[in-house]
Amino acid sequence: MANFEEFSRGLTIGSALGLALGVVGTRWYSNKQNLSPDAILNKVKHSFTNEGPIEGSWISFETKPMQRFAINIETVEGGITRIEDGTLVAYEFLADAKTGTVLSINRAQQESYALD
Repeated sequence: MANFEEFSRGLTIGSALGLALGVVGTRWYSNKQNLSPDAILNKVKHSFTNEGPIEGSWISFETKPMQRFAINIETVEGGITRIEDGTLVAYEFLADAKTGTVLSINRAQQESYALD
């Protein structure tokens, strides 16, 4: 009977330890992963649609390293096109590949086309 209780206690402790390590490992692994480019683009598009409709969008599926001072970040580039005051205007953005946070956004240096 004592052997069964020791076995039962060991099994319970081992199972609890395995479960805890599995949860910690899964969280660690998911924190190391980048967001998908589509998820990042959807985040940016959602922010832009708060100000009006979007005509088009794009995002690069390749990450590029960026360094600001002592910080190294993997980034993705993308763009949004929308109509402002009757003209088609393009914006380009740079986002953190891991979190999807927009690091910079600029109005594209191209001609705006008037819409009839």
